[in-house]
Amino acid sequence: MTRLDPSRRSFMALAAATFLPGRAFADSFREIAWPDLIPRGVPYGEIIGPGQMDVMNDTWVPEFDENASKVNTRRDGQPVKLPGYIIPFDIGADGVTSFMLVLYVGACIHTPPPPPNQLVFVTTRTPWPSESMWDPVWVSGRLQARAMTTQIADVGYQIGAERIEIYEWQ
Repeated sequence: MTRLDPSRRSFMALAAATFLPGRAFADSFREIAWPDLIPRGVPYGEIIGPGQMDVMNDTWVPEFDENASKVNTRRDGQPVKLPGYIIPFDIGADGVTSFMLVLYVGACIHTPPPPPNQLVFVTTRTPWPSESMWDPVWVSGRLQARAMTTQIADVGYQIGAERIEIYEWQ
């Protein structure tokens, strides 16, 4: 039996194949914006109808048409980086481990929720500190065009966050 001693070149190639893909993936998140979650050809104005006023609760209730739940399947499975605000779901001593990512402060809490294709449910293995929960954040991970229903709203997308960081205004 002949034993092959790896040369420096083959060792470096093996090391690169082993370690670089994860690093390359981590740096390859494509920055997207909220309109990118709406399928091409569907104007935002056709997602939200006129709605009606709920006089008892003194709030406007949006009227969504079938376009509100249409997701951009071209983004499904892509590594993305999306800015937004946190609406916490699971909070522990170390911070938030699941939350709704929303476009603007207070969405889903003080106002009726945005349409499903403008909501992203995020889970993270590394808790996001609760003292930073109200800051705008960047969430990076693989976007899944997968609908779900939560106690707050219907959601069109999910992300398993690989990285969460404070959004810095430019």
